[in-house]
Amino acid sequence: MAIILAIESSCDETSAAIIKDGKLLSNAVSTQISMHQKYGGVMPEIASRLHTENITIVLKEALDGAKIKLKDLDAVAVTRGPGLIGALHVGLQATKTISLLYNIPLIPIHHLAAHIYACEYVKPFKFPLLSLVVSGGNTELVLMKKHLDFKIIGETKDDAIGECFDKVARVLGLPYPGGIPIDKLAKEGKHTYKLPTPLANKGYDFSYSGLKTSVINLVNKEKMLKHKINVADMCRSFEDVAVDMVVSKTMKAAKEFNVKQIVLAGGVSANSYLRSEIVRKLEKSKIDVILPPIWCTTDNAAMIAKLAEHLYSKKLFAPLSLSVDPNWKISDYKVF
Repeated sequence: MAIILAIESSCDETSAAIIKDGKLLSNAVSTQISMHQKYGGVMPEIASRLHTENITIVLKEALDGAKIKLKDLDAVAVTRGPGLIGALHVGLQATKTISLLYNIPLIPIHHLAAHIYACEYVKPFKFPLLSLVVSGGNTELVLMKKHLDFKIIGETKDDAIGECFDKVARVLGLPYPGGIPIDKLAKEGKHTYKLPTPLANKGYDFSYSGLKTSVINLVNKEKMLKHKINVADMCRSFEDVAVDMVVSKTMKAAKEFNVKQIVLAGGVSANSYLRSEIVRKLEKSKIDVILPPIWCTTDNAAMIAKLAEHLYSKKLFAPLSLSVDPNWKISDYKVF
């Protein structure tokens, strides 16, 4: 009966969670979104400072919520990467301290792998499975033939889909983060603006730079001509192209690799159009689908804890000399 404390601090959420034999006992999250909104995006130095202020608060909240003492822990897990280097260091140093003081194992967690494993809170995985990982910093298709086996078969060549949403929202005068307002307005609009689909028929890689630039150029051109932009229609036009790009390639890959399950993961997995399209495309298919709970689409330590249990069972621990890796590839997730 293992009790594991997990800590997440890769970007703008500070979080701590405790899991015991598959049951999530607590999940404390402190978000920084309101602070970063005024800058239109996450400011790394501010994020690091706020993590330093919040780490002990969420840690106490998680322990109190689970009615657990630090001395009761069997292991501690932490996000090692990818993420903002300063932010990652805050979580790692806190975790190392607990590991050293209580002489318990340190478990290194890959942030994107944890997003995938968050779907285990819904139901068990069926292999082989294909995970579509979509977030502010990543857009990847990951093939898994068994637990802890990750192979990237497609990824973005430039901007990630979430980053594209944020930049389009900014040029349209919408608040940060851009995914929520665009998704909301798209429901009110029509697909009236013609936008390109980069890398439409070229393997499983993605490109969002051209789509982002097309929206920016179109908006600027309309302003120069003193034409009023229909924001809802632009949101609908943009979201259709951005989402259809990942959905079409996911379906193509699922068929080629004969997967039993498709798992949606990452912050952009909260997008209502993406979720409905994935389900619609699989209605008449034998392929199962897992959509993560909305509460688990944003960064949190519960997803870190879920993956940590798998690593704990295999005794995949790290030494106290462990360092963060802001650019850690999920395909490089190996034993330390």
